[in-house]
Order: sequence, then structure tokens, then C-alpha cells
Amino acid sequence: MAELSSTIEQTGKCCPSVLASPLDATQAADLARGFTALADPVRLRVLSILAASPEGEVCVCEFVGLLGKSQPTISHHVKILSEAGLVAGDRRGKWVWYSLNRERLADLRAALRPSGEAAHALPDDNPKERDNDHK
Repeated sequence: MAELSSTIEQTGKCCPSVLASPLDATQAADLARGFTALADPVRLRVLSILAASPEGEVCVCEFVGLLGKSQPTISHHVKILSEAGLVAGDRRGKWVWYSLNRERLADLRAALRPSGEAAHALPDDNPKERDNDHK
């Protein structure tokens, strides 16, 4: 995943740091959409469940039991995360399987990084590598 982060910075695809220079209206709106989606405990739990999933994806049907919320409530929160580009869904039959958009999360993270600070990629799905990142 470190390769992805450096690729984003090299191509300029990543949002600029809000701490480095003023944002234009489009950049500010894009970042606000992402951060607003994160500003809810249920949506943060959805993201953490997806991040912890060994398969890298979770069926929407599983969120009901894991979160103790109704299906309509789960659908509302997942829709907000999806519209903000933080999760992606894959319909299989009558169920939708969701996964994280790690690139979008990295973009939001980078937007809070002071100018000139080294980029750190989000850990990938390998818990062993994740543990090594924190040593």
C-alpha cells in the first residue's frame, strides 16, 4: 500500500493539504463530503468492521447484527459512506458486499498532513505487516 500512497502524491491526484495552502471551493466541498461522512459513530463502526474483515469485504446483511441497528438505518449510513466515496458495493444476488476505498481514505488523511511531512500509507489487509508498521 505504500506504493499507492506515493503514486497518489506523485500524480497530484490526492487532495492538497488543508494545512499547506488555501483550498478552492471544489476541493473544500470534496473534502467536507468525506469528513462529514466520517462524523458519525455508526459510520465509523462500519468502516472499522470493513477494515477488520479478513476477506476485505462484508455483506450488508451482517451489519445489522454487528451494529444492533435496523436494516433501513444501516442502508442510510452505508449510502452516505458510498456517496462520499469511502466504500464500494458489489451486488451479488439480493445482497450487496461492501469494501473500503482505501485510496479515498488515504486522500482524506493526506489532506490533514502538514506540507512537507512524509506520507504514510494506510495499513493493508495483512495484520502482520500492520503490526510491523507500528514498531
